[in-house]
Amino acid sequence: MQNPINTATAKVKKWPLTLVLGLVSVSILAGVILIFRLTATPALPSVNEPRPDALANSSDSCVTCHRNSSPGIVHQYGSSTMAAAKVTCRDCHEVKVGYPGSAEHEGSNILKSPTAATCQRCHQAEVAQFNQSRHGLPSHVAVFGSIDLSPELMAAFQAIPEGQFAPDKSRNVLAVMEGKDVTRFACETCHSIGKPAEDGSVGRCQSCHIRHEFSLEQARKPETCNYCHIGPDHPQWEIYHESPHGIAYATMGDTWNWDAEPGTLTSKDFPAPTCSTCHFSGFGGTATTHDTGDRLSWYLFAPISEKRPGWQDNKVRMQSVCFECHNQNFINAMYDDADKLTNQVNTWVKESNDVMQPLKDNKLITATQFDEPIEFEQFELWHHWGRTTKFGAWMQGPDYTQWHGAYEVIKALATLKFDANNLLNPAGESTPVGSTK
Repeated sequence: MQNPINTATAKVKKWPLTLVLGLVSVSILAGVILIFRLTATPALPSVNEPRPDALANSSDSCVTCHRNSSPGIVHQYGSSTMAAAKVTCRDCHEVKVGYPGSAEHEGSNILKSPTAATCQRCHQAEVAQFNQSRHGLPSHVAVFGSIDLSPELMAAFQAIPEGQFAPDKSRNVLAVMEGKDVTRFACETCHSIGKPAEDGSVGRCQSCHIRHEFSLEQARKPETCNYCHIGPDHPQWEIYHESPHGIAYATMGDTWNWDAEPGTLTSKDFPAPTCSTCHFSGFGGTATTHDTGDRLSWYLFAPISEKRPGWQDNKVRMQSVCFECHNQNFINAMYDDADKLTNQVNTWVKESNDVMQPLKDNKLITATQFDEPIEFEQFELWHHWGRTTKFGAWMQGPDYTQWHGAYEVIKALATLKFDANNLLNPAGESTPVGSTK
């Protein structure tokens, strides 16, 4: 019979040898795997790898001077595709002596901020499309009015679909009340995207294409649109992030092909859309545009929305983008349902007008805008909550459609009726005001 103690001792003596052989085997296997991966799979470039500096060896006096005085903009421009295409600082900034808005600078005559006329030399189609858009003169007129437009600019404004929709506007009343010291940092900051320059050209391309890198990725990401399209009156940024499209961007956007060549984009590059995919990018059967209204069916920003001129063609262009991911039945149902919601909001706003009309007829409110609380109530009903309801539906943000939208409209309408009743019947008699629908 074998001695159990001797057997145990023998096993202990074999154990270190077994351990060593195991470790050696694992090491060899790991080495083989490493060699296989290094030889079979090419190394992927780092996503944070900086672009080559096209100005690294430049001896241009603008570059050499600004490398010391403002190195940030030189670094940004040096890594841009424009610099790589050998577009120089002078090509955009240098103009003839006497050019409107220019000044002498270090022996040259320059524009501190190049205008749309400058961009138009290379980007004619883009500037022409922009000039037909809400981002053009309609954006400027919405705050500053049309009274100061030259005859040429007024004619251009009226030729724009949204200019025809509201061809003559006075300066925005709220902007007048707030004054220049406030609007300089408020309304003007966003609406200056359509401001006429001293040379007569319209628009600030740099509002969306931030200087000096002019990055495709930056222009395509929704954070750029967030600069203006945010807040209670046009919360597209918030709605987008609530929507399925925004969730896809937030969770997977770091894998998308942000630098894809314009006009070549497919759902492989962008499995879900951003603002630019729907409104600007060449995608599916729809060509690239810089006209923000080119694919829209309604004037959703208006108190009572109307269909845009040529809305049927606009609808085809937008749906061509949708078809890259969605089927015909889904898209048709989405459009039919959103049309119905838009008409319902119109009904509520018309009802609010009916509530206000007896107050005007009986001179219980003045002709001056925004000098009585009830006028703010009606303004917010359509300008904040009505628009949010419509934007929320069309962009698929249910919480903004409901609690930041439709609920607030109904609540405001009830308050409006109550306050109007009190003005019409100061003795406390209860009389129905406005429509009962």
